[in-house]
Amino acid sequence: MALALYRKYRPASFAQVVGQDHVTEPLRTALAAGRINHAYLFSGPRGCGKTSSARILARSLNCAQGPTPDPCGACPSCVALAPEGPGSIDVVELDAASHGGVDDARDLRDRAFYAPAESRYRVFIIDEAHMVTTQGFNALLKIVEEPPEHLVFVFATTEPEKVLATIRSRTHHYPFRLLPPSTMRGLLEQVCAGEGVTIEPAVYPLVILAGGGSARDSLSVLDQLTKGFDGGDELALQMLRTYLSELPGRRLRLQTAVRQAAPRRIVVAADGLRAASLTIGAMGIARVCGAVLDSVSAGNPDAGQAALVQLLDACQRATEQLSAIVARAASTGQHPLHAGQAA
Repeated sequence: MALALYRKYRPASFAQVVGQDHVTEPLRTALAAGRINHAYLFSGPRGCGKTSSARILARSLNCAQGPTPDPCGACPSCVALAPEGPGSIDVVELDAASHGGVDDARDLRDRAFYAPAESRYRVFIIDEAHMVTTQGFNALLKIVEEPPEHLVFVFATTEPEKVLATIRSRTHHYPFRLLPPSTMRGLLEQVCAGEGVTIEPAVYPLVILAGGGSARDSLSVLDQLTKGFDGGDELALQMLRTYLSELPGRRLRLQTAVRQAAPRRIVVAADGLRAASLTIGAMGIARVCGAVLDSVSAGNPDAGQAALVQLLDACQRATEQLSAIVARAASTGQHPLHAGQAA
């Protein structure tokens, strides 16, 4: 089975993390100086490198030559904690979406007191940390506040404001960002070169638009295009025209449902439009779709009608913008990404 591009090109060191210098450089400096904190909070949009950076931090802390900003990649710990490595018994990664209750937190707390089996530090990476319940955070509070010398916590979340304030105040908080178009273009070109794939210049801006600034999402779109189409030596622009054509069709379905005054069809059409909008990175439309669905669910027809008017107007503007983007990309290879994000 072929490895997905976002996994194949997952960074193995902070030097390989793209577009997050405001996070990686302070961490590298702290590691080089041996200034290790007991708890970190990595926040930011999905697919920007939070969990990957947490794993790199664990790798840097437990490298035989560490703590170091540049893991050697050869010692047993580095090999175990490589992007596709088997993992280490001393580095525990928990998904709080399914293990965020008070019992899970107590179990983690009890395990955390044990010394590392074979490494310098025991590192607990808690992904989706905003899903930990208040009771769960309270169960962790004491050990996060006064941990043993061998213990490091890394909380990763898309919603840092939902992390208990008393926990958040005891961490070093590093906010990750969406990648700007120029940085994303460089990453995509690097991956295409590594894969031996030739892409027309006009295709890159549309992949960037579809990814919405997320490195993982952009690589997933690129992966789908390169694996799902038979374009010979060149990936034709028509591929992305087809991929981005979801929005106008979904808008038409919603307009039809509104004309028919069919609430159930409106819900189905709005939900489909929201999914299509998320796919191409039209986040403004996706948010208004959510407002429509919430209003219908709450039985608030006035608010729902206002949201529908706003939604159809946003869809019309987005459709026009997408048409202009495709035309401009086809003729010049240049693409003002902000026009696609305005929807």
